[in-house]
Amino acid sequence: MTIPLVDLAAQHDEVADEVSIGLADVFHRTAFVGGREVDDFEREYAAYVGTRHSIGVANGTEALELALRAVGVRAGGEVIVPANTFIATAEAVSRIGAHPVLVDVDDEHLLIDPQEVRGAITARTQAIVPVHLFGQTAFVERLRALAGGVPIVEDAAQAQGAQRHGRAAGSLGAVAGTSFYPGKNLGAAGDAGAVTTDDPEIAASVRLLAAHGSPRKYVHDVVGMNSRLDTIQAVYLSAKLSRLEKWNELRREAAARYAELLADVPGLRVPRSAEGNSDVWHLYVVRSQRRDRLLADLGAAGIGAGVHYPTPVHLTGAYAHLGLGPGSFPVAERAAGEILSLPMYPHLAGDQQERVAAAVAASQEG
Repeated sequence: MTIPLVDLAAQHDEVADEVSIGLADVFHRTAFVGGREVDDFEREYAAYVGTRHSIGVANGTEALELALRAVGVRAGGEVIVPANTFIATAEAVSRIGAHPVLVDVDDEHLLIDPQEVRGAITARTQAIVPVHLFGQTAFVERLRALAGGVPIVEDAAQAQGAQRHGRAAGSLGAVAGTSFYPGKNLGAAGDAGAVTTDDPEIAASVRLLAAHGSPRKYVHDVVGMNSRLDTIQAVYLSAKLSRLEKWNELRREAAARYAELLADVPGLRVPRSAEGNSDVWHLYVVRSQRRDRLLADLGAAGIGAGVHYPTPVHLTGAYAHLGLGPGSFPVAERAAGEILSLPMYPHLAGDQQERVAAAVAASQEG
């Protein structure tokens, strides 16, 4: 039998009855946009993250764009982002007309490197975006110490439930954007996202911008956009949110099992949590200098694996105009050729992990 990289079926089976009841009510009332289900989920998610406000939006990219706009990022400004991230982090900056200023990541965790950020801050810097990558939380307190008042806008799309020094990802900066794409730790049944913040002015700005700049019907104070969390997704997300802590704990158990099984595999580098972090293992990313062969061998053995991400932002065609060629960010570039995501999801069984580990060892030793 194959072992997929991600398996959403078991999660869905746990919530299916609850979701069916909720959706039947939504369809009976034809209440497809807004309403109590969206309000309830926003309140529940804010409480989960530990912020005063949560605003549901259409997807994670728009969540990040709205968060950036709300803290004052404007066309022509600069926003510092890591080179090792999904391209949506930089896209959110570009969609505003601002300029993404890329920096390298630390070699151990592949998170934005505060020392690199220090050298990138200028008078034009309007925000710093740490990405909580792979289910880890970035070193936000270090960034805040050197930011000089520049707002920290978290990209928390891969870290629902992760913590740093006891505080949740999504509550550490001025504001955060997150994604509920189906494969996330908290995944919707389609695209969805949210913005979280303690600041009532930021929250009000996000709500205004996400609703065509309209505080009430047919009144438009600013040019906004249409970015709404629909009621169907809110029903699905609320059902999953009540189970997220259990699912994240299962991910932690699976990560610990992998660490034990893979500890002595030659030439393989396994991930480790940073001091002060409680990670939620959205992805379990190992590193190998024989990555491409390992990826092929796992595929031949019926084991799903992936590469997150094969090309640093500055080497994509979309950002070739930045003029940052190979060698600009050596840690991110080296990692891009070594990283491999192994199967990881809450219901991953121990015998499945043993099979994955055996296949990894056979490939590395072959």
